[in-house]
Parts: sequence; structure tokens; C-alpha cells
Amino acid sequence: MHRYALSILFVLISIAASGAIYFPSYWIHRYDTLIERQARVYRLDEKLVWSIIYEETYFRAWKVGSAGEIGLMQVTPAVAREWARETGLKELERQAADDVIALLTDPERNIQVGCWYLEKIRERYRGLPAETAMTLSAYNAGPSRVNEWSADADTSILSEADFVSRIAIPSTRSYVTSILERYRTAQLVR
Repeated sequence: MHRYALSILFVLISIAASGAIYFPSYWIHRYDTLIERQARVYRLDEKLVWSIIYEETYFRAWKVGSAGEIGLMQVTPAVAREWARETGLKELERQAADDVIALLTDPERNIQVGCWYLEKIRERYRGLPAETAMTLSAYNAGPSRVNEWSADADTSILSEADFVSRIAIPSTRSYVTSILERYRTAQLVR
């Protein structure tokens, strides 16, 4: 009996050790296909979208932020309603009005709306040296803050590092820096 218990214990330890090794990889890459598809639709780099989701929620689709942001990309209900209106599809408008939480906790829909919004923000900064940092700052703190932080600078020559140093909200500066580092080193599973 003792030998049987030891065998079972060994098997359980082996399973737990395997899970500890392989589960994190599954966890952070389980939405890669959705991310890739939606990023392509909105002409975004999927590594950037993946890095934002990593930072925002660590791939927890059910997460609700302190300011009411919902889902993987922490999309606000107001952004979801704006997106639904712009699609022109009455069913999506109805769903965004009736149950925006259900809409935004659906991983595919959340990534779709988040990518739409990210691209909409990026349009303001396209082609600027600090485009990515400015886009991330606007995604986190709003475009008016980006305007504030770059008001006295020539944005056509403002470097990414210089822009990041101008970010006056420490949590936003940390957010942008963290995402930029992860984005530049991200390896997505194919």
C-alpha cells in the first residue's frame, strides 16, 4: 500500500510540475489568434496589442478596472458605445446599450473594440517619432494629457524618450515604459 501511495504522489507531483511549466505559456498566449486577427484588421502590430493586454489585465477577460474599464483591453463602456454606433449595426448598438459588460467580457469583441480605439487614437500621432509612446499615453490617460505633455514641443522631432520623460503622471509613465519594453521583446506563439 505504501508503494502505491508513493507512486500516486510521484505522478501528482509530475503533473503539478508540468502544469507550472506549461500553464503560464498557455495563459499568456491563448488569445494570440484573436489578437493577430483584430490587429490585422486595424493595421496594428499584434505584439503591441498583446503587450497592452499583458499590462492591462494579464489576459483576464473578466477584469473590471477601478474606473469601470472592462475586459482584456480595459475598454470603457463609452468607447464600446461609440464603436457600436460607428459600425452602423443596430444589433451591436442594442447590445452595447443593453448589456455592455457582456459585450466587453467577450474576448473577441473586447479585442476588436480595443483595437478600433487604439487605431483611432494612433491616427493623431501617426508618423511622429514618439508615435507609439504618445498612443499608449493617450490610451491610458487620454489624448488631452498627451497634448498637455507635448504642448511646448515640436512633436515632429520629439523623440520617444523625450516624450516619455514629459509624462507628468507617474503611473502613466510606468505604464508606457512597461508596455514599450515588453512590446520590443515580445515573442508571440504561432
